[in-house]
Amino acid sequence: MSRKLKKGYFVRGEFVAEGSERDLELKAELKGTDEQSRTDLKRESTELQKLGADLLELRADLLARLDLSDKFKDAILDAKRITNFEGKRRQMQFIGKLMRKLEPEVLDAVKKTLSEEATGSAADNLMLHQAEIWRDRLIADDDASAQWITQNPGCDSQELRALIRQARKDAKPAKPGALPRHGRAYREIFRLVREQLGAIPPHDHTDTPFSPAREAS
Repeated sequence: MSRKLKKGYFVRGEFVAEGSERDLELKAELKGTDEQSRTDLKRESTELQKLGADLLELRADLLARLDLSDKFKDAILDAKRITNFEGKRRQMQFIGKLMRKLEPEVLDAVKKTLSEEATGSAADNLMLHQAEIWRDRLIADDDASAQWITQNPGCDSQELRALIRQARKDAKPAKPGALPRHGRAYREIFRLVREQLGAIPPHDHTDTPFSPAREAS
């Protein structure tokens, strides 16, 4: 015997059964509003649902800083643990509902914190990429160490040059046709460069001679 389908409708890919809590919630939001207001409410609901999903990826220290209720934080932890598709969907709906109940100042704090992490991640990725570029150039180019030391006078030039020499030795294939090897010196050069770049303001990174922007010009 075939299963009788529930009556309902779809909202942004979500099936809402008629008479369900979600159905009543949506109708309450839309009741007495014009078409423009309905569009605005739907857009706001979508944004809040997205912010709720982003909270699952937020670093623990940043999440703890937010003024969220224990109920909200537990809901986030539960959503991270749930692997069942339907269970995950229901949990995210619950988080979306909690998002709509946040005070305006708390919601602003959520947005700022998510933006802070996103900006920090982008800056970290840029720094790592530039550290890789410097490492490879230092090993491949004899002039690179002099340029690096000139721009970073605080670095240990003797240690850097010793690491470069060792990295070049390590990179020589053990036999013809073999791939180059990367030993401890290769990793140490990257560490030294990354630490130095981390001490430079992010806007100064783009002024290095080996930055992607400079190479492309």
